[in-house]
Amino acid sequence: MSKIAFVFPGQGAQVVGMGKDLYESSPRARAVFEEADSALGFPLSDIIFSGPDEALKQTANTQPALLTVSIAFLEAFRESGITPDFAAGHSLGEYSALTAAGSLGFADAVRTVRARGEFMEQAVPGGKGAMSAVLGAERKALAALCASISAEGHAVELANVNCPGQIVISGSAEGVALAGERIKEAGAKRAIALEVSGPFHSSLMKPAAERLSEVLEHVAISDASVPVIANVTAEAVTSAADIRRLLVEQVYSPVLWEDTVQGLIREGVDTFVELGSGAVLAGLIKKTDRSVRVLSVNSVESLQAAVAELQSQS
Repeated sequence: MSKIAFVFPGQGAQVVGMGKDLYESSPRARAVFEEADSALGFPLSDIIFSGPDEALKQTANTQPALLTVSIAFLEAFRESGITPDFAAGHSLGEYSALTAAGSLGFADAVRTVRARGEFMEQAVPGGKGAMSAVLGAERKALAALCASISAEGHAVELANVNCPGQIVISGSAEGVALAGERIKEAGAKRAIALEVSGPFHSSLMKPAAERLSEVLEHVAISDASVPVIANVTAEAVTSAADIRRLLVEQVYSPVLWEDTVQGLIREGVDTFVELGSGAVLAGLIKKTDRSVRVLSVNSVESLQAAVAELQSQS
């Protein structure tokens, strides 16, 4: 039997103006933007809709902005009555997935990811950390290369295992640079430096994880109503205690996205609905398995088209 997964994008999907057409046309979506502004105590929606781009790119703004847009699309999509069998999100998107699964309240989630963004920005001094996308590498060989460079005293680790042939590495500026010079040892074609404000999903983020842990102690987390695939393990999680622990570990652990997609497909998922800005996840999912259907819901038009397609087959 056909199964559906709702998936939610992470940092890098943001663009000024995202979700504005939805805000203007859906009262349910507008309420989400208004709740975010109220929860944070400043008009986040102004930054989302009008920028400037520099403000939206600040991690402490990017994270709540992307969460808000994803949940606004989710709320509008829910009017169709279509429900998921699973939920998953890429890094920050895991908070959207947990909100969709009823594990986190939206106001709590938006405040938490605002703090998460601040902690991640502050964990490593500017210029001391870096990330690069490595194309064409074999995962085990790249992990071994990173381990050998780290053993030389220059931290570098796998950060995002996105899809076959695309892995992001993260760590000290020196470690990432050295890995970039030596990636041909791992069969890679090239490394592309990423514009980021820190070495996310590396062990250098442990100070941010410790601070996030203190915040999460005061956040109400419920058991998830549908299984959420955790980035850290690529396995389904529903218990509140596991969710709380994994959200802390996620800050300094690799995002196992390729494994997540493959696991969902093994569970019978043949339709992925990407809710939020852009279509980054659609590309990664298709590179992992071309046979599945991916619907990116990132505008009023694409939302209506996705609902029509899914309802016609139900």
